[in-house]
Amino acid sequence: MTTGPAPVPGPQPLLQLRGLSHSYGAVQALHGIDLDIAGNEFFALLGPSGCGKSTLLRSIAGFETPAEGEILLDGEPLTRLPAHRRPVNMMFQSYALFPHLSVEKNVAYGLEAEGTAKTEVRQRVGEVLETIGLTKFAKRRPGQLSGGQRQRVALARAIVKRPRLLLLDEPLSALDRKVRAEMQLELKRLQHEAGMTFVVVTHDQEEAMSMADRVAVLNAGRLEQVDTPVTLYAAPRTRFVADFIGTANLLDGTAVAGGISLGSGLVVAVEHQLPAGSPATAVVRPEDVSLAPAGSGTLEGTVVDTFFLGGTSTVSVQVPGLRAPFTANVRAVQVPERGSRVGLVLDAARTVAVADDRDAGAAAAAAGATQGDARGAAQETVSS
Repeated sequence: MTTGPAPVPGPQPLLQLRGLSHSYGAVQALHGIDLDIAGNEFFALLGPSGCGKSTLLRSIAGFETPAEGEILLDGEPLTRLPAHRRPVNMMFQSYALFPHLSVEKNVAYGLEAEGTAKTEVRQRVGEVLETIGLTKFAKRRPGQLSGGQRQRVALARAIVKRPRLLLLDEPLSALDRKVRAEMQLELKRLQHEAGMTFVVVTHDQEEAMSMADRVAVLNAGRLEQVDTPVTLYAAPRTRFVADFIGTANLLDGTAVAGGISLGSGLVVAVEHQLPAGSPATAVVRPEDVSLAPAGSGTLEGTVVDTFFLGGTSTVSVQVPGLRAPFTANVRAVQVPERGSRVGLVLDAARTVAVADDRDAGAAAAAAGATQGDARGAAQETVSS
């Protein structure tokens, strides 16, 4: 796991989190989070339910007060500053639009509440509605809009105040798959045009990997890894990240010279620096595997299933000694028949070795589930 502030591009990070910890009763939701986020960066907080990502976002926004640590924006402390005094805006998952107000009135609400001059309000609202393509819907009310259009109105209301930092809590979860894919591109375009720093919380890895410049993967309140999407996929640092990001064959064994021993004489060649004799996992992506005639591969097994995906197919191979079938992505014309014996050729240069942290992962998952229960109880207490 990361042990210090994650490096960011550029000389000065916009947002700095130092030793951030928070608890719900006896359950600790955040464990000493250190994180730097750059100006004009699209940053994603990614992880399963109960991992602490929403707690972290709400702490930045000012809706939660961390028990320990500091939050700095451009070097200025925010930790004890109330939410309404922070130069930060937040777009909620529910959008929270006023149903009785028109689109333009919803967007203008924050500016009018601050006493902004009417001429400036009209100008800024007009500009942002044009940017998001909703100028012709300015007089409509939210109930007359589609889900995607309501999402754009909520985004417009958030960016019209020109915050230095925009926080988005599961912004696309209420949209269907097609609209969600369109809005992923739209969010990235708007972030670039607005020149703002976006921090988005999501449990959808595809969403995070397609939009963000960098992604922080959280697990039970701890940072597992902070990296670009490409690095997270190609070079995961922990077993959790390897399993959570994309699809991977995880081969658990023991680190030996030049590889990982799976037992029964099977050794997977890996370029790694793990201590010999330590529990280790080889991470092999399905697209980094090629099929070969039986007896000529790194591993050998029996084809138990195939899944046609268009130009490619996924082949599932049961290898003796492995608990789960091994998967390989191959060209559709190369799909072997079920029941046939095949060899699996693994590329050592593309096979990643990580420490086998399954025991720690199980404890973290249990803590995460308890954390979710504790947070729910706390929110229920507040709402009642």
